[in-house]
Amino acid sequence: MTKPTTLPLELQGVPFDVAHAKKRGVSAERLRRHDLRRPFHGIRVAHAPSVAVQEFTQSADSSDPYWRRLRAESGRRAHEYAVRMPQGQFFSHVTAALLHGLPVPRRLLEQTDVHVGTSTRTLRRKGRGVRGHLIPSGLERVTHVDGLPVASAVDVWTQLSTTLTLDELVMIGDALVCRQAPAATLPELADAVSRHAGHPGAQRLREAFSLVRPRTDSARETQLRLLIVRAGLPEPEVNPALTNRFGEFLAYGDLAYRRFKILIEYDGGQHRDDEAQYHHDIDRLEALMAEGWRVIKVNKTHFGQAAHATGARIRRALLDAGWRPDVS
Repeated sequence: MTKPTTLPLELQGVPFDVAHAKKRGVSAERLRRHDLRRPFHGIRVAHAPSVAVQEFTQSADSSDPYWRRLRAESGRRAHEYAVRMPQGQFFSHVTAALLHGLPVPRRLLEQTDVHVGTSTRTLRRKGRGVRGHLIPSGLERVTHVDGLPVASAVDVWTQLSTTLTLDELVMIGDALVCRQAPAATLPELADAVSRHAGHPGAQRLREAFSLVRPRTDSARETQLRLLIVRAGLPEPEVNPALTNRFGEFLAYGDLAYRRFKILIEYDGGQHRDDEAQYHHDIDRLEALMAEGWRVIKVNKTHFGQAAHATGARIRRALLDAGWRPDVS
């Protein structure tokens, strides 16, 4: 088999429109060669990743390599589809959630379809690799991520209300109003819930909003907070600033009962890979314990079937510190 001819420079390493390639003199036979993928109808791309996708991959903001890889793949597919994306379409649902860096559950991460929304019925797309959504006018607010038109992060949260479980919706809601660089405020989430009234998923969305709390740093913190509340325990503060007896700042605590000096920390293990951070965490916890704080560490093994035992540990600590169920 002969070696494929070289493509025009502007088509190398990037997804391109077949019609545009033909105008540049690329033959139909060349467009059928094995070195070009066909991610969507009328689009070709060389098997090597494009520069834009490499830049997108580097911008991923999760420490989980598996999540980061799947988010990058979703970004690659979105960039490929965008080559022929008509005006009036935008990325929505799971694709938009990944582009925004929201904590999408694993079962959805592995979907390969690109989700595309529009408020114009004639622009709704279906086909291989594409899942089209007709979104009523007024429910969509479009922004841009990496140069792509994407439903706003808050609107994505409402769009996923028919797909996600209650807890998953709470996790994304918490992520939107997180402690560092939040994408939204609680009033903005409330407005989105109001606009979504009467649409599928509205009831679950309202319930999720009632459980959303600002200042969270991770989805696991949200999961831990929900575990504690469902164990019949008082709701802890989320990431409060903890001080010593002189009012000097010591640390932010994941979940805390300031009155009872109980701190509950989720240990994801990632800090152990950074020696300096690991030693800083040890010093931080020692300083808190010197001020009389009781520190309870929780990791991923303490969820699921172990959730009851985890709740019991925290309950015992609260009782030891003077908490009574009828007083809270």
